[in-house]
Amino acid sequence: MNPYAERVDYGPVRFLHRLNPLAKIGAVLPAMALLLFARDITTPLAFIGLTLVIVLVGAHLGWKALVALLLGLPLAVALISLSVGAWSDPSQVDRSTLLFSIGDYRFYAGSYVLGLTTTLRLASVFVLALIAAYTSTGPDLVRAMVQQLRVPYRIGYTALAAYRFVPRFGYELGVIRAAHRVRGMAGGRGPIAGARRYLGYVIPLLAGAIRHAERVALAMDSRAFGAHRSRTERYLVPFRARDWVFLLTFWAATAALRLLTLESS
Repeated sequence: MNPYAERVDYGPVRFLHRLNPLAKIGAVLPAMALLLFARDITTPLAFIGLTLVIVLVGAHLGWKALVALLLGLPLAVALISLSVGAWSDPSQVDRSTLLFSIGDYRFYAGSYVLGLTTTLRLASVFVLALIAAYTSTGPDLVRAMVQQLRVPYRIGYTALAAYRFVPRFGYELGVIRAAHRVRGMAGGRGPIAGARRYLGYVIPLLAGAIRHAERVALAMDSRAFGAHRSRTERYLVPFRARDWVFLLTFWAATAALRLLTLESS
């Protein structure tokens, strides 16, 4: 569903989905840059908490996404912190509490803290990226870049045409698989048989991609695509007052969180 197009009533669209994609990207970039230099735990934790609240309130989340965010994310952070901490230098943390030992190897609490600090920074950047990635579409981002950033439409809409290839490849792969099964060409098990099947998909997919690219090129030429300096947009992706409000508010929250974490450290 395109929130910028003329639409029938599909129900309420939450505010993150109505924001310009560039506003969402611009809002989180300073926070991401700040997190690259943060060396404490409280800063990424604060940004994770803020972002989760924004996403939970402002985006449509299914139950799978909720489980992934509220249960999967903490579990992943705990496990990755353990693996990252295992690579730390034991001589730097040997004064902390010993958690466990395997033979001559000793894992200290300080190692886990180091791993947790690094993992939380990565997790906070990932969660911040969800604000734009989960609530924006590729076509709307391309349209916003063409309309607001003045990216040449020849480049933008060529990229959009390439973006449209991805779901088509998935559909064509399903058709090819079904055709192979009907013809009895999907037999065999194991990695060798699987690799042989996938190699058999390559040529039909490549042929389908060439045919589709030719049709797209002919359609673009017949519509005089690229013949003029500008084009009429079917859907406008405006940068409105609410986009500025979200952008500036998030920047202010980023600065406030950083000041609070500096005072507490």
